[in-house]
Amino acid sequence: MRPIAIKRVYEPPSPDDGVRVLVDRVWPRGMSKDAAAVDRWMKEVAPTTALRKWFGHAPERWEEFARRYREELAAHAADLGELRDLAANGRLTLVYGARDEAHNQAVVLRDVLAGK
Repeated sequence: MRPIAIKRVYEPPSPDDGVRVLVDRVWPRGMSKDAAAVDRWMKEVAPTTALRKWFGHAPERWEEFARRYREELAAHAADLGELRDLAANGRLTLVYGARDEAHNQAVVLRDVLAGK
């Protein structure tokens, strides 16, 4: 499997992104579908609304958020398999809307897909 990239949806898309998959449960604010340039929107692999609200992007909750999110992802084996297939067949970029580039669901999801 090739390395999986992550990128904020607000950054300009690039041909180097390959397949762009939005992994947020809600559509990013102020972003048109054309500007987002995503190939797929897989909201089912995003954290549940309850987990997202609990986390609130508070860095001190990061470790617990990542643990809980991994538990949620365990119920989505088929979706994870689909993402792994995309990564095996070309460049895959997980796209997210959060401001924090180090503490967001795409970071956890990339690690899960890579077997970390």
